[in-house]
Amino acid sequence: MSTVLRTVNRVLLGFIGLVLVALGGSVLAVGLGLNPPAWWIHDGRHDVLLSEAERTRWRDDDWWWPTVIAVLAVLVLLALWWLTAVLRRRRLSEVLVDTGDGAGALLRGRALEGVLTTDAGNLDGVARAHVLLTGRRDAPATRVRLLLKPNVDAGEALHDLTTGALAHARNSAGLASLPTEVRLKAVKHGAERVS
Repeated sequence: MSTVLRTVNRVLLGFIGLVLVALGGSVLAVGLGLNPPAWWIHDGRHDVLLSEAERTRWRDDDWWWPTVIAVLAVLVLLALWWLTAVLRRRRLSEVLVDTGDGAGALLRGRALEGVLTTDAGNLDGVARAHVLLTGRRDAPATRVRLLLKPNVDAGEALHDLTTGALAHARNSAGLASLPTEVRLKAVKHGAERVS
């Protein structure tokens, strides 16, 4: 999931959650007997959400139904876009490996991720590694996050990753290329006692 989509997802969920909590809480408070402010939409415990006059106010105006239909159509399209973006697979489930005979073979994506994670985690200076396989099955890509130990040269760790674990995975799977996004983060130094 892209960063923009993840941000939109969080902001939208947060906004919808806040609106629902505010409205639901206010309706509950008024229903339990709390006196609402004069500007609030409910007058008391036995008030309805929409009166008959409010529900039928614009029914005979020419602009009302096209506007309602257009707003609902936009909301449905936005909800469908959001749903497909959230449900779309972010992780590659299998990789097509060229076996040389024209048929090919399928390699489980989790297996390749596991091997890459183990190889990257065993590199000198790496405290922890996480690998995510993305892309298409005939053109996979990876996202690698490395947590580096203190005092480790990031350039050397990156070189070891590309010439070691990534090259091994690319050659083993018979891939022409394996585009990779690498994020490096260093472990913070612990407090040292000075005497």
